[in-house]
Amino acid sequence: MAKDREYKVAVCMPAYIAAKTLRDAVSEIPLGCYDDLILGDDASTDGTAELAEELGLFVVRSPQNRGYGGNQKQIYQAALDRGADVIVMLHPDGQYDASLIPGFVDFVARGTADMMLGNRIRTRRECLKGGMPVWKYFCNRCLTIFENVVFGQNLGEFHSGFRVYRAELLRAIPFHDNSEDFVFDSELIAQAVHHGFKVGDAPMPVRYFPEASSISFRRSLRYGTTTVLTALKFVLQRTRLFRFRIFRQSAGD
Repeated sequence: MAKDREYKVAVCMPAYIAAKTLRDAVSEIPLGCYDDLILGDDASTDGTAELAEELGLFVVRSPQNRGYGGNQKQIYQAALDRGADVIVMLHPDGQYDASLIPGFVDFVARGTADMMLGNRIRTRRECLKGGMPVWKYFCNRCLTIFENVVFGQNLGEFHSGFRVYRAELLRAIPFHDNSEDFVFDSELIAQAVHHGFKVGDAPMPVRYFPEASSISFRRSLRYGTTTVLTALKFVLQRTRLFRFRIFRQSAGD
């Protein structure tokens, strides 16, 4: 399905009970923009893994529910083991516009960035019209401002679930040491910045609907708290007051 190019692209989908949306999500991925489709099934009970295999995806199954971060660990490792040069993380619920994958991949393939994030918050009006809850928008803005200051970045947002990575980035950081929960995403950005990788973002219109996955206010509060703690660990690591395992150089690099 890949075009004639010198690098291999793997689209990785962390899935949990995604049978209702998976087929449509896969159909939105432009033909020719990828070499490998990988789905991580986090012990779903609705036939997600079986459907993925029917659709031709390479499936990595968790024997028990690991969580969002744990699922990403297994699919990224699978992508690296299968020879990917660029890794795309796409949710299988259709919340993110898969037609934009080629453009985001191009940023990474050309070396403009080592990691690209989809920025759902181009404007407040567009974001809220797309269905993002007001409280989630407010928390996103506050955390993003805080993280930009701490990490020395100028990103539109840090909390998108659409991401593209250069394989060298994932090989250089010990992502297997990260949380199994949602803060995995924040830890990975902190690690990328710490090791000097270039992080960028581009517009990714938000699409909220009943079948789209979304964490509760309580889980969001926990995510926000652990994200702030991750930023503080970053500061302590950079000032050499403490050392944290997640900021070590990967043993496999």
